[in-house]
Amino acid sequence: MSPFNLKTCARPNILALEPYRCARDDYKDDGTNILLDANENAYGPPVPSNLGTGSGSGSGSGPELDLLGLHRYPDPHQRDLKQLLCSLRTTHAHTDKLLTPDNLCVGVGSDEAIDALLRCFCVPGRDRILVCPPTYGMYSVSAQVNDVGLVKIPLLPAPSFAVDVPRVLEALSTEPNIKIIYLCSPGNPTGSLLAKEDIRQVLEHPTWNGVVVVDEAYIDFAPDSASLAEWVNEWPNLVVMQTLSKAFGLAGIRLGVAFTSPPIARLLNSLKAPYNISSPTSALASYALGPEGLKVMRANKEKLIQQRERLVAELPLVPGVGKLAGGESSNFLLYEMLDKEGKPSNETALKVYEKLAEQKGVVVRFRGKEHGCEGCLRITVGTEEEVTRFLAALREALKEVRGE
Repeated sequence: MSPFNLKTCARPNILALEPYRCARDDYKDDGTNILLDANENAYGPPVPSNLGTGSGSGSGSGPELDLLGLHRYPDPHQRDLKQLLCSLRTTHAHTDKLLTPDNLCVGVGSDEAIDALLRCFCVPGRDRILVCPPTYGMYSVSAQVNDVGLVKIPLLPAPSFAVDVPRVLEALSTEPNIKIIYLCSPGNPTGSLLAKEDIRQVLEHPTWNGVVVVDEAYIDFAPDSASLAEWVNEWPNLVVMQTLSKAFGLAGIRLGVAFTSPPIARLLNSLKAPYNISSPTSALASYALGPEGLKVMRANKEKLIQQRERLVAELPLVPGVGKLAGGESSNFLLYEMLDKEGKPSNETALKVYEKLAEQKGVVVRFRGKEHGCEGCLRITVGTEEEVTRFLAALREALKEVRGE
């Protein structure tokens, strides 16, 4: 009999790990569902429609996908791709300095950067990170994977969901071994943009020796010049993470980026896998960041913003829908579901969530268990047709759940 014992061989923190629960764990796409649960861009990627047939490759009308070159490893440094990202985010709204490829590390979605920062700065079993719930769940999951402790300072209550700056500064002064603070702006699931001045106060802490990470996955849906990416040139310990999964509609290629000071970027690039960005990913991302791709992305973004405004106008007219619990700076909205007494209710929200998915073919996300999100559903903004179907389905589901 083998002496192998998984329970004593595996790391205890991994055995105790509760994995991140993603949007597709509960309900899969059967080809008919409307998926308003994962904050994807329903209008799709900014690439030519004929690319799916292969006719767009090499024709000058789309990405240069060198399929016959796939026997070669991809470019390990991706400086051309990084320069496109620098050009996009150099706005001079926050600094006169230019972003350069030396400010960047690219990886497999923002999740690679979240993990890399933990491995770079946190000693397992000793150091900790600070998070501000409600927030993106992968910060906590990655911390547990790396045996890094967690300090939680909740955001201020809805609807602001702002950083509780005094409590954060106090924690950085008194709690030992906090190396990183992760701030999500616009927040997930809140949709609220964090104030630049609040982030500045954290960066200006007089004694804390650590890294401030601002996760800007949804920044393209916020007001113009809201991104703080170029601000990394003014702070040695600021990291701004972004992704092409949201506004760019490229969730399937898993391309994320960390903007930071050159010294931190060098560390992150040193510890990453040597060929972490595939050649097809690089080609598709480069096209999306070029003139034609940006034109399509911005047009799609405007259509989503129009539908976001429509939802804000029409959802309050649906009986049983409560307040908008968060902000309007993302491609999703966080709304309360009310019981028959008019109070936000997790029981009502969960029943509506299940009824929408199982009987109406519309999948949203139940967020009622998140801090400060009692009775809330998070609703991704879809196309005009999807929003129309969602509003009708929600009206029916609430009527059935509330017994009206």
